Amino acid sequence: MSTEPEAAAEETADAVGPGPGAPGTTDGPDAAHNGSAAAAHNGAETSTARDGAETAARSGAPSGPTGGTTAAPGDSAAEAGGGASAEEAGTGEATTDGTGTGTDTPDGSPAAAGEKSEAEAELAAQRVERERIERRKAERQGPVDAGAKLSGTAADLLAAVRAVESGEKPAAPVFGSPEPARRPAPEPARQPRPAAPAEPAAAPGGPAPETVQAVRRVLAEGGAPETLAPQTAALLGEGAEGALRADPWQLLRVTGVRPEQADGFARALLGAECGPDDERRGRAVTVWLLEQAALAGHTALELPRLTETLARRGVPDPDAAVQSTLAEGEALAFQDALEEPGGRAESASRGTQDTGEEGAGDGEERPVRVLVGLERYALAEESLADGLARLVNSAPKQDGSAADWEQAAAAARGSAAELIRAVAGHGLVLHTGGEASLAEPAALLRTARALGLRAWAAAHGPLGRDRFAALLDTSSEPAEPSSAEPARTGPAAVALAGLLSGAEGPGRDAEGTLDLDLLVVLDAPQLDVESAALLAESLPDGARLVLAGDPAVLWSAGPGRVFADLLAARVCPQVASRRPDPGPLGELVSGIGIGELGQVEAPGKEVVIVPVREAAEAVHRTVQLVADSVPRAIGVPAEDTQVITPGHGGAAGTRALNAALKERLNPGPGRFGGFDPGDRVAYSPAPGRTLPGRVTKAEADGLHLACAGETVVVPRDRVEQSVRHGWALTAHQAVGGRWPAVVVVLPGDAAQSLSRPWVYTAFGRAARHLSVVHGVEQALPRAVAEVPAKPRTTRLPVLLAPQVPTDA
Repeated sequence: MSTEPEAAAEETADAVGPGPGAPGTTDGPDAAHNGSAAAAHNGAETSTARDGAETAARSGAPSGPTGGTTAAPGDSAAEAGGGASAEEAGTGEATTDGTGTGTDTPDGSPAAAGEKSEAEAELAAQRVERERIERRKAERQGPVDAGAKLSGTAADLLAAVRAVESGEKPAAPVFGSPEPARRPAPEPARQPRPAAPAEPAAAPGGPAPETVQAVRRVLAEGGAPETLAPQTAALLGEGAEGALRADPWQLLRVTGVRPEQADGFARALLGAECGPDDERRGRAVTVWLLEQAALAGHTALELPRLTETLARRGVPDPDAAVQSTLAEGEALAFQDALEEPGGRAESASRGTQDTGEEGAGDGEERPVRVLVGLERYALAEESLADGLARLVNSAPKQDGSAADWEQAAAAARGSAAELIRAVAGHGLVLHTGGEASLAEPAALLRTARALGLRAWAAAHGPLGRDRFAALLDTSSEPAEPSSAEPARTGPAAVALAGLLSGAEGPGRDAEGTLDLDLLVVLDAPQLDVESAALLAESLPDGARLVLAGDPAVLWSAGPGRVFADLLAARVCPQVASRRPDPGPLGELVSGIGIGELGQVEAPGKEVVIVPVREAAEAVHRTVQLVADSVPRAIGVPAEDTQVITPGHGGAAGTRALNAALKERLNPGPGRFGGFDPGDRVAYSPAPGRTLPGRVTKAEADGLHLACAGETVVVPRDRVEQSVRHGWALTAHQAVGGRWPAVVVVLPGDAAQSLSRPWVYTAFGRAARHLSVVHGVEQALPRAVAEVPAKPRTTRLPVLLAPQVPTDA
């Protein structure tokens, strides 16, 4: 039984149509060409969900850009996603570069770091968050309100759950048209905050050898690969053997296993007792589909889409499968009111309130949607809504007088002054803008520290942290408040994971909250619901939170769209930067952000197009650019040039490109898992995080890496799962980073998966020079003009609405 994940289907119907002409081309950075160079091209992060397996390449027939050479069909393969297709899971976007959790880890498995300051500290913080969620779960004695008391279909669902739990038969089917009634949400209650551990706890040990051996026997008996034994034993615990025999579909919980494979395993163990109508199968497939949706960015699925997909997966009674899943507590049901265009729902709601019970029946009913989601994401989203509402509704701590804040704002310029004034009087502020706009959070941070606030900035990763720290040191806009309190000194920029784990930043106080007064979170679009919930719960009363980022980049690898949801909800002040990114690259990327791919004047060869016909030529030209053309013509060495491509697999994916670049730039036998000293690598200490680094040595204790100025030792048995070569990255791996020169590779088979956010993100990683290896012809301008970010189903706006003042 193969455990390769199943290919994710691409939703491409909306990407077809005429688009603007492609920009002009040149042969390379060192070509004798003094005219304008135009920008251009794309590739798109291919949909992935599990452990980085490759699917067969889709054949394309792109041609070169206008005015360039004609290209033949590309032959590179897209990186496959695991499990259900984006359409089946009710998704629009199955992201994330061949990882098992919607992340950029090489195979989707959590990686163990060699030092407590990194992965183990993060694991400790995650355990604290899990304990907090468990306390929230224990406090819930009745149905989950989900922002309102359930009624209609959701109430019937929960009634059916209670009937199943008591052994009774549900009175009637519960999947009819949803009832619209909904009452206002209760006031949010503050949850007790967990105290941070005094020191990082050791990583938990693996399953006992005898448990693994017992699971291995069961797997062999059912015809499943015995290599799944360690992961299965870790998931199911000490009683894994008995659990598998009692419910063979539990194997579906293992990363990379698909429903048809679990069905085969169940048939081998159960024989004639196995059937498609087995209640255990219905529950397992329901949970599996919800997990696939989470990998694609959704925190819940609409009930009709879930039941429809269950039917396509061979579940005879999808309604009963969902009821059973809810009854077993493996998922939760919600009913959320929807606002219709034109204020229809709002007027209907007012009608029932104004006319009393007599008019309640005459008013127009509010539409609702019924959602089903996994408990972990439901509780995280509710916790996040509570934490954000607390910030919005509470007065910030009065550090510094109003006159001091106003004086600092007056000393700043433009939108930086607006940001300072907004933060002075509000607990939550949103700030949007491109790379140049980072100067405004830097001015705010210096102002706050000069006023005596414990102010910190947290970036998505170490590249963003170091870049912002350098900006703080070199900024030319110091604030000079009149406060007599001396400015705080010391580093003010940290990586978000290090802040939450305690490895970086101010640490936590006796109550378990972060010991700070102001936190600026950069790269805010990369916040998923779980990390955002932990962040919100970690802030003390009276603290100020600024979420800053570029809303046009790719969304988070994990489920949710926190920053976009908050911008749409308009529950707090929003400051849009008026600082444009400079130069031809800034002009190009700004145009892409509004759906326009136009020509830009690039007299200094800031943007260069390199047309190619096939994947092999794309790899050859990429190596030539990195090793020769860019260093010679632009003056950027190979170690400062980053290659970005849509996926890991295929003839022009990261694997093929990294192999070719290693052979040219750092040839060696690869004695340690394919790596040699000097190799550039991408290290994933935890799902959703990628740290660029370099191999320093390999010893008996593991592979030694230099990552962001720190030494990391990756144990020998974790190298394959958590370390990749890093000359070439995917766009999701590159988010938050910025390099002097970037080479974006767009193989022909990526044409149908291109999107505006992918192109914007990939092109925006270049600071001085961008080369585009172009094999997708008109698909690039079409994607920029017509393919926005695919939607994600989330509940955050609905949860926030009743908890925030209407005049916010």
